[in-house]
Amino acid sequence: MNFTYPEGATPLEYEELLQLIPPHITTQTELNLWEQNNILLAERWAFKKKQILSAEFVQKLHQKMFDKTWKWAGQYRHSEKNIGIKWPYISIEVKKLCDDVLYQIQHQSYSLEEIAVRLHHRLVWIHPFPNGNGRHARLVADFMVLQHEYPRFSWGRNQGVGSDLYHATPVREQYIKALRQADQHDYSFLIEFARS
Repeated sequence: MNFTYPEGATPLEYEELLQLIPPHITTQTELNLWEQNNILLAERWAFKKKQILSAEFVQKLHQKMFDKTWKWAGQYRHSEKNIGIKWPYISIEVKKLCDDVLYQIQHQSYSLEEIAVRLHHRLVWIHPFPNGNGRHARLVADFMVLQHEYPRFSWGRNQGVGSDLYHATPVREQYIKALRQADQHDYSFLIEFARS
């Protein structure tokens, strides 16, 4: 199977590709559709959870999102990627992130939407898993705002045709640009994009 990765995507290592579960998948389009169906099942599971701001939930959500697709679902990566911290520090940084977000909520450090967007950005920056980090981080942020009775983020879906974030589209370019602005501690573009 040949993969084409849009800008900002994390290429899979050969060893990671060998852990694909469904044997019938032969194209990237089939893989994307299979993963999306897997993610829908994970959403149903996550809606029932009360505590989402823990390292355990972060891992379990990723596992549920990809458990019918990849054998490494829910396992922190053990290789360096084109983005992310060095892999031995992942578990420590995820725990710190969850603790920081709980503190920010308790002390109302920012608006709830900004806390969720900052959570998303930092989780993407950590890049805990071999693949699926953006989708995973967006879902964690979505569940955080939903638990506080805010509407779910749209992440560019309201921009019409070609607004998915899986392919090289203008909407994906906006998303990557907003993430890069957040790398410079300016979250305004990412907050705006999350609601676009």
